Amino acid sequence: MVEEAPIRLLIAASGTGGHLFPAIALAQKLPEYEIEWLGVPNRLETQLVPRHYPLHTIAVEGFQQGFGISSFRILGKLIGSILDVRRILKQGNFQGLFTTGGYIAGPAVIAARSLGIPVVFHESNALPGKVTRFFGPWCDAVAVGFDVAAQYLPRAKNVYVGTPVRSQFLDPGINVSLDLPIPDGVPLIVVFGGSQGAVAINQLVRQSAPAWFAAGAYVVHLTGDKDPEADSLKHPQYIALPFYDNMAALLRRANLAISRSGAGSLTELAVCGTPAILIPYPFAAEDHQTYNAKVFTKAGAALAFQQSELTTEILQNQVLELLHSPSELAKMGEKAKAIAIPDSADKLAQLLREVVER
Repeated sequence: MVEEAPIRLLIAASGTGGHLFPAIALAQKLPEYEIEWLGVPNRLETQLVPRHYPLHTIAVEGFQQGFGISSFRILGKLIGSILDVRRILKQGNFQGLFTTGGYIAGPAVIAARSLGIPVVFHESNALPGKVTRFFGPWCDAVAVGFDVAAQYLPRAKNVYVGTPVRSQFLDPGINVSLDLPIPDGVPLIVVFGGSQGAVAINQLVRQSAPAWFAAGAYVVHLTGDKDPEADSLKHPQYIALPFYDNMAALLRRANLAISRSGAGSLTELAVCGTPAILIPYPFAAEDHQTYNAKVFTKAGAALAFQQSELTTEILQNQVLELLHSPSELAKMGEKAKAIAIPDSADKLAQLLREVVER
């Protein structure tokens, strides 16, 4: 009896953790598939992917401004990248394409559809991006991370699956004791700005933190690696790090998080049941982080403030008010958990199998 060759899947996911981590979580749920990756040079995938999957890279970029001379150069790159992806798909004999959006999704979807290869698109944001809205109807299925996203994709075949998280967030046996000098029982505030960091939030937090220290709270501040003042605050109750690997344990220990509202960060907060103050990134495409934050504020899982309206005094006092109301924090945490779909990666993997194997 001849054993069937495994299905070969190309994953197109590039740029930030918000695009990469859900794709990695999906890939881990498809051990029976042969998976290769499509990315862009000098982006995060070149650090995370090659140790697990073969990585192909193409040169592509987005149309950030209006049409101009540079648009011809970008258009030329786009055409070249479509041809590159077609070659990769044909030579690799791939039977399916999965993408999480961003610049790379356009050439990947066009190339796959031109070859009759099934495509599943995952959109993690409450307001789908322009690429998703344009290419969604071309795909066999669009998996959405928030159910409200479907209303912006009326011509696409939408399936609500949530957004997959890294496996560390789903391990019930994970060690919740941190390798950080934080005493048991003290209030813990965790501050993070997504995979890129957030300098504006960092400044507000450093100005507000002394009042939180006086209330007995500890602060773990993940500053990212682009903040020139990252080491400017020194206090025994303050721990500043560029990044921290064990985010699942950190968020489970936290009494409160202060965060941007990227879809990946929100998914992690929800799975861990961590109440949050959200500060949407004001320059996100089409202000999509504000739409994400509204899902959490409407559910009662978080408070949200526009960065332009947030002062040190407002942030300082809002955090103190929440710290002095443990019951309110507990309610917010429960409502955050109610948003989570812990088996999102399983649901997405099953959807992809149905599309590719039918």
